[in-house]
Amino acid sequence: MYRKPLLLLLLTILSHGIYAQQQPHYTQYILNPFIINPAVAGIENYWDVKASHRHQWTGLNGAPVTTYLTVHGPLRKSDYPQASVTGLTPPGENPRGRAYWQEYTTPPAHAGLGVTILNDRTGPLNRFSFSATYAHHIPLSSRLNVSGGISLGMQSVSVDAAKLRFQQPNDPVIASSTLLNKWRPEVNAGLLLYGADFYIGAAAQNIVPQEMTYDNGKVVGDSLYRGKLVPHLFFSGGYRLWMNEDVSVLPSVMVRLITAAPVSFDVNAKFLYRDRIWMGASYRIKDGFAAMLGVNISSTINIGYSYDYTTSSLNTVSKGTHEILIGFLLGNRYGDLCPRNNF
Repeated sequence: MYRKPLLLLLLTILSHGIYAQQQPHYTQYILNPFIINPAVAGIENYWDVKASHRHQWTGLNGAPVTTYLTVHGPLRKSDYPQASVTGLTPPGENPRGRAYWQEYTTPPAHAGLGVTILNDRTGPLNRFSFSATYAHHIPLSSRLNVSGGISLGMQSVSVDAAKLRFQQPNDPVIASSTLLNKWRPEVNAGLLLYGADFYIGAAAQNIVPQEMTYDNGKVVGDSLYRGKLVPHLFFSGGYRLWMNEDVSVLPSVMVRLITAAPVSFDVNAKFLYRDRIWMGASYRIKDGFAAMLGVNISSTINIGYSYDYTTSSLNTVSKGTHEILIGFLLGNRYGDLCPRNNF
């Protein structure tokens, strides 16, 4: 008797993602652009490991919680036969001043590999995914590179019915299990044009749209009630400017395009002191503000923290969003304190 209303409820919860971002939000993608764009894989001469935990809208029951681990690096260390300019220690008051970056040269053509493991939970919905990435970097000139990357993996989208209230607790749909789960393929791709002072990127996630239902086709009705995983497009760019020999600023933008959802814009500014300490701010149009802080502790470890304040009606119940990220530079034999492509 209650079978169809229950299924419609579950499908409506999932199909709501058509009108909002199904992929997680990140504030510190400017510290880990690989989480957005597969073309970043292998961009440095070491293996870059990043772990992040984000608790969105704290204080709100069932608010999104996102945790991920990314690893990427060059396919062969021989692709980087010599130290980069960012790993040297030239004499002078500031070894990472403006002249430091004027010596930037592109690495030879090389391949990169990467892995992403992610879990994103919002109320009764949980998305777990893992993917492997391949990217290839090609020098266009002595100071300009282009790269392309693709990620292939699987994603699981589950609904925990135990966290929902039903009119009939013993509904036959959940009689055998309260966890309804579906696995679907995940395909992402990206392009990146970059140099010492700028970058321009484009990425697509969930390239292949996937229908997501838990009723095995038994609920018939308007497509509005059919859950879907839809493509997400990301366009980004930034340019590094020098304020003086010690301080540089990297203004950047991110544009998100999602099926049947309003276009989303981020405007960011990242200030770096000798490429050792950085702080930044972000404004997500019609959504909120964020403040960020990070430190390159050594040639092995870096950390970052951000706090988001929403300007939407959620600010009456939310205590803000916290995101923390820690990075490890494995095999950093040239002792780079910061990424040579610092965006």
